[in-house]
Amino acid sequence: MKNFISKLPKAELHLHIEGSFEPELMFALAQRNQIEIPYKTIEEVKEAYKFSCLQDFLNIYYAGASVLIHEDDFYELTMAYLTKCQEEAILHTEIMFDPQTHTQRGVDFATIINGIQRAREEAEQRWGISSLLIMSYLRHLSEEEAFETLQQSLPYKHLIKAVGLDSSENGNPPSKFYKVFEASAQEGYVLLAHAGEEGPADYVWEAIDGLKIARIDHGNNCLTDDALVDEIIKRDLALTVCPLSNLELKVVNDLKEHPLKMMIDKGIKATVNSDDPAYFGGYLNQNFTAIHEALDLSKDDLVHLAKNSILYSLAEENRKQELLELVHEYVLNN
Repeated sequence: MKNFISKLPKAELHLHIEGSFEPELMFALAQRNQIEIPYKTIEEVKEAYKFSCLQDFLNIYYAGASVLIHEDDFYELTMAYLTKCQEEAILHTEIMFDPQTHTQRGVDFATIINGIQRAREEAEQRWGISSLLIMSYLRHLSEEEAFETLQQSLPYKHLIKAVGLDSSENGNPPSKFYKVFEASAQEGYVLLAHAGEEGPADYVWEAIDGLKIARIDHGNNCLTDDALVDEIIKRDLALTVCPLSNLELKVVNDLKEHPLKMMIDKGIKATVNSDDPAYFGGYLNQNFTAIHEALDLSKDDLVHLAKNSILYSLAEENRKQELLELVHEYVLNN
């Protein structure tokens, strides 16, 4: 089944580009840009990639991002991830990026997005990989700061498909950002948000009713509220589930306890994603393989998850149909 997964055409809908920062590249850019990080060797960086909770992860995540300074840095980071996509049969990806992580350090918005865009264009030309950008607001910062990021994004609106909401969930409910999400929608952005990873089911309610999101990132804790599950199914809202991330951040203690199969059985449109793969021990195929083994998912389950990733992507309809046909052909021949 591992070989079947490796070539199965699929999309990835929940990927933080800063979270694909492999230790080797981080160390190389730190040296090139003469940025001091608290690690003397690549091995020390790898050792730091061990966490007990979301905040532990965020601390190293932001420290690592500090070495990203120039357009070429963002290009190299994004190209490294898109190369993985080419290797893993990811034919469409929706890349989240955190401009505030960089603009707060004095990096221009243009530097960030131009570097990412160069890589996107190259990957499409070389391998036919389609991609979209999701600009994430950091929820531990203020709504006023999110409004500043919204304004900075407007000259590049043609390059950005959606806005999202990430970072520390507990104590930072979606309701904190109602106004900036309303303003983002008026600018034409699709609305997404992390909800129900560490936060309660109430946060998911706030995200779908208050923020009016089109897709739920994570959403694990929706299962604690039957009425919420019913509402998610009624509204046909997909969840972008991240198994290895959930394991590493102790959202679940064992992948055998992961709720993904329960979500499928209840009729929730779940998808599998890698979240921050450099930090959480695996890119998309490793997430598929690990959750398949832990939950004894069938081949039909895996194909269903791959199809969900395409159907609930933000790609144009003709691209979705093209990708679904590739899945159909692959399954027929394998």
